[in-house]
Amino acid sequence: MKHLLTIEQLSPAEINEVLALSHSMKTARGKPAKNLPLAGQTWGLIFTKASTRTRVSFEVGIRELGGSSLYLSANDIQLGRGETVADTARVLSRYLHGVIIRTFAQEDVEEFAACGSIPVINALTDDEHPCQILADLFTIQEKLGSLKGKRITFVGDGACNVARSWIFAAAKTGMILTIASPHGYQPRPALLARAGGEIHVTEDIQTAAKDADVLYTDVWVSMGKEGEAVDRLRILAPYQLNAAVAALAKPNALVMHCLPAYRGKEISAELLDANHQTIFDQAENRLHTQKAILTLLTKR
Repeated sequence: MKHLLTIEQLSPAEINEVLALSHSMKTARGKPAKNLPLAGQTWGLIFTKASTRTRVSFEVGIRELGGSSLYLSANDIQLGRGETVADTARVLSRYLHGVIIRTFAQEDVEEFAACGSIPVINALTDDEHPCQILADLFTIQEKLGSLKGKRITFVGDGACNVARSWIFAAAKTGMILTIASPHGYQPRPALLARAGGEIHVTEDIQTAAKDADVLYTDVWVSMGKEGEAVDRLRILAPYQLNAAVAALAKPNALVMHCLPAYRGKEISAELLDANHQTIFDQAENRLHTQKAILTLLTKR
């Protein structure tokens, strides 16, 4: 694995390697380190989108692996003032050992990787959220065992970056994914065809939730979509995860949310609180999975 840009570009073997190492990282945390794969390294975090979990988990993870991090917002570098992505990549490759980018355009992350000479991690774009989904896979594996054949239902904006990454992740791990979204918020047929696997799309949330092993949702108004907030909240209102929807899933089905959560919108406060252990385990696992990703990229 040279970079982590998308779930689509990962092989099933690479996904399994990340998940296995995530388990080792979680088990070993707090014990004396046998090796520090990022010792002597400095990694840059280039963030043009705000973050809580992503920034903190990466900075802590880099430090625990022996490295140092340098946070760079759009206001801190010339990229925000017109310097090209290509030139920024060439310059920062002379200083840093790797970069973690959280931004809007997927093309910017891919151009940085193509023009630079250091590992690049996609920490979220409008197209994909690979680190989140790898942590989600680890969480499901940790709680339910094998991923193959598990039924996961994604409810809400089925065309968002998290749903898009889930489409590829489900196909590569043998999971059965059902996306419940209204018309206009569903993934494009061409994307589904490209991913393959067993992916279903429906407007019927009750049908989608029936016998699910995992119920999953995300915010309805992502960063950059604020101008659509009124319409989104109205159209997506029937797609809230709540106790009635959860009752249709399998007994003890996992309820997951990648956070931040807006209680009373995409998920009811009661359902979130009833499933807080899973949801905050899911958030914690970002740290362990990202440490695994960082470690694997040093071995490229």
